[in-house]
Amino acid sequence: MASQMTEMLKGTLEGIVLAVLADRPAYGYEITARLRDEGFTDLVEGTVYALLIRIEQRGFVDVEKVPSEKGPPRKVYSLNANGRAQLTEFWKTWSFLQTRIDRLRDREV
Repeated sequence: MASQMTEMLKGTLEGIVLAVLADRPAYGYEITARLRDEGFTDLVEGTVYALLIRIEQRGFVDVEKVPSEKGPPRKVYSLNANGRAQLTEFWKTWSFLQTRIDRLRDREV
């Protein structure tokens, strides 16, 4: 089941991270920790960092470098208007898929 979860997560992780950032700005490790608190316990930090680079390049987040007590400045990501629009589209797509998947599952029962 772990590999199936990993594959499904790949397709939805961008929307999940955008949803986390919709609550409040955060830096990479903080995002990973929040996701783990939500039950995504097998999530690797490197996966989140790679995703953050992609969503920054796609213009979905604003980035601010904030001094850190330990080491170099942290990049704090906040959702911008493009990111909010992308998140809205993600939720529409998610609802569409969820409805159809639920119908298929209910036929099996």
